[in-house]
Amino acid sequence: MRECSQTNIRYRWVMLAGVWLAYFSFGVVQGGIPPLIGPVSEDLGLNRSTMGTVLGAWPLIYILTAIPAGALLDRFSLKFTIMAGILFIGLSGLLRAVAVDYKTILFAVMVFGIGGPFISIGAPKLISTWFSESDRGRAMGIYLTAPAIGRILVLSATNSLLMPLFNNSWRLALLTLSGVAFATSVIWILIARDLKTSTSEAAEKKDLLSSMKTFPDLVRIREVRLILIIVLGMFLFNHATNNWLPEILIEKDMGSSKAGLLAAIPVATGAIGSVIIPQIAKPQSHRAIMFSLFSVAAACTICLIYFENSLLVGTLILLGISSRGVMPIIMLTLISLVGSKKTGAAGGLYFTAGEVGGVMGPILLGVSADLFSGFTPGLIFLSGLCVVLSLGSTIINTKKTTLS
Repeated sequence: MRECSQTNIRYRWVMLAGVWLAYFSFGVVQGGIPPLIGPVSEDLGLNRSTMGTVLGAWPLIYILTAIPAGALLDRFSLKFTIMAGILFIGLSGLLRAVAVDYKTILFAVMVFGIGGPFISIGAPKLISTWFSESDRGRAMGIYLTAPAIGRILVLSATNSLLMPLFNNSWRLALLTLSGVAFATSVIWILIARDLKTSTSEAAEKKDLLSSMKTFPDLVRIREVRLILIIVLGMFLFNHATNNWLPEILIEKDMGSSKAGLLAAIPVATGAIGSVIIPQIAKPQSHRAIMFSLFSVAAACTICLIYFENSLLVGTLILLGISSRGVMPIIMLTLISLVGSKKTGAAGGLYFTAGEVGGVMGPILLGVSADLFSGFTPGLIFLSGLCVVLSLGSTIINTKKTTLS
């Protein structure tokens, strides 16, 4: 950490709690549409292909905003940049609730892509600033549970609680979810503080244009490029399965409430994996862990097609641990390569590359489901993708770079 006073050592957990809430609201609003795909599509006249473009709309905007957001986070106050991100997420949820057709729901989801980077990049930036290297794995594991828990609550409660409560009004359900983000923004601005920097560190801060020049320097590093390719593939996989899993399960002759509850299983186990795996993983074992988790995800995706009942539940448990548990390992590997001072810029690249996959995943799986009248061909493709990623992870050199 930049400053090692006892007050800051204690307050770092308050800051972690604040960014946890911010990321929780991210998961709540982002996960609002998947359990409501049926009624939203019927009301707005959308098929699976067009709904796929809606689900992939915010990652498209995220691609454009992640690198500038990373530079802003390196340059300006975390307190106000993360605050801005939460407010845009709340606005996105509000606009979804009042959408009247394809264009308005598409725009509403796009707004999420403006705010999202300030939270998902700001969180590792906050951890690299407030936490020592020895504590970052634990802190990262904790904050990564936030969007997962948000999605779990949304998947499990939307059709079983909110829809009956609001007389099956998906608009009021989405409006309620946006309220979570606005409430979080109030809590964040009340508790957040910026860690003071020394005079020498303050002098190192450059203008925004100079900060942007960091990105090409990072991309020239071979290991960074490899990680970005892997991140793209993993986001494609996760966004496809996250968004379409309720519909995949409904296609297996389940009711929407049961499908929502089962779809919450991999999110829950992924949250557990995100906490445990970074804490037990040694830096020298990161490649082996990535290979193993990608391989398990590949096998589980095939099993998802054919398994039923208890075998299906077991598959969903392992799918969550493997597909979500690998993400903090990839991020920790990237941070260790570039150093904490470049975390904002590296995070911008990480999420820009990732959200290219985030756009492609829901669209490809939705179009595939329309073309082949089902999800099986798309799931086979996703399984093959995980095999490729497992092999790619074995050639990453995890030694720290010499980038200044």
